[in-house]
Amino acid sequence: MSGVQTAASIWDRERIWVTAGASALIFFAAIEALAVTTVMPVVSDALDGDALYAVAFAGTLATSVIGMVAAGAWSDARGPRGALYVAVSLFIAGLLISGLATTMHQFLLGRLVQGLGTGGQTVALYVVVARLYPPQLHGRVFAAFAAAWVVPSMIGPFLAGAVAEYLDWRWAFLGVAVLTGIAFVIIVVRLRNLDLGHGAPQDRRALRTRLLLAVVVAALAVLVGFSADMPPRAGWPLALGALVVIGFAVVPLLPRRTLRAARGLPSVVLTRGIAAGAFFAAEAYVPYLLMERFGFTATWAGVGLMLAAFAWAGASDLQGRFGDRLGNRRIVLIGLGLILLALVCVLIAALFGISPLIAIIGWAFGGGGMGLLYPRLTVLTLAYSDDADQGFNSSALSIAENTGSALVIAIAGLAVASLGGGTGAFGAVYALCIGLALLALVPGLRLGHAAEMR
Repeated sequence: MSGVQTAASIWDRERIWVTAGASALIFFAAIEALAVTTVMPVVSDALDGDALYAVAFAGTLATSVIGMVAAGAWSDARGPRGALYVAVSLFIAGLLISGLATTMHQFLLGRLVQGLGTGGQTVALYVVVARLYPPQLHGRVFAAFAAAWVVPSMIGPFLAGAVAEYLDWRWAFLGVAVLTGIAFVIIVVRLRNLDLGHGAPQDRRALRTRLLLAVVVAALAVLVGFSADMPPRAGWPLALGALVVIGFAVVPLLPRRTLRAARGLPSVVLTRGIAAGAFFAAEAYVPYLLMERFGFTATWAGVGLMLAAFAWAGASDLQGRFGDRLGNRRIVLIGLGLILLALVCVLIAALFGISPLIAIIGWAFGGGGMGLLYPRLTVLTLAYSDDADQGFNSSALSIAENTGSALVIAIAGLAVASLGGGTGAFGAVYALCIGLALLALVPGLRLGHAAEMR
């Protein structure tokens, strides 16, 4: 049998522990991202931080943009090992700061540090995959990463709610920090003696410019979030001024003519940013709505998000099987249509308080819409890219998503603070998100027809 060669696998002896460790890092990052959505109403109440509720989400998304740009530059110049180690360390440090916080501002500091780690970790892991696994295994690795994200989306909200209700909300952060540390040790041990490349010379001036712009975008997005803690007469002008500056600063980080919704890749990236903003800003307030308007406990508010997670996973699978048959235009119309239906359902539940089932079942349609739309936009991004710009375009897609989400969540928080909470505040948030979902149709119908199957 000496002449028989075993087919390469992501689970063979050379790669099994790297695959397991990397998947575990993705798994725990997903657990935390979903957990914070469920426990934030409890945290803001415990730390008297209702005015800063939104910035707890927006800040992490904003600083992740810095992490993405920095880790990408570091990985290209020196290889991904150091970038990954620093990113995971920052992620753990942020969890510990948040979990041990005694004030809302300390908690927010932890969230900002955590965002640096989250953005950098994702980019560094992708580069590790590119350097360590042969091309024929890349699809299988990313399928493992997708599974590592989907499973937490199904159980994470419920577990986080149960931890907050029966133990203490702090363990939703401290527990993930401990488990991430274990996964980190596994991957460090396995990567220590592997050749991941040493990088190539980079245009340092261009890198410094991109990093500076990422810092500007992140800082101003956080500032928009903190404007909710100011009197509305000062908060709104400050927020709107910051949005204008962000619009100029983010342009070099995206494909040309993205903000003009040019046909092709620019519209793909813009659609991702607008759709992410509409969906994730609304989702941040779904558990809050269930607890505030309908008296749900944290555990049951978490359960309320699970249907959307199942719908997202199922729709993603359908898109993978039948996406080419449906085509880009139909996927956009169906996906955004489902998101609009979900937003209308939660708006009705918020305004009229008829039944929480309207919000829970309705929000599942939104998960289905995102499950159709998100993977299609990723496929199109790669189809519009070649070897010279895959990194930039992939980074731009993530930057648009996180920046869009951070800004809309921050503006939603400012609206809630200005209206003093209650039914009107929820209505304003969901009305804003409905408007954005409709706006996403503009670039969404200009995606073009790249060679998706190449």
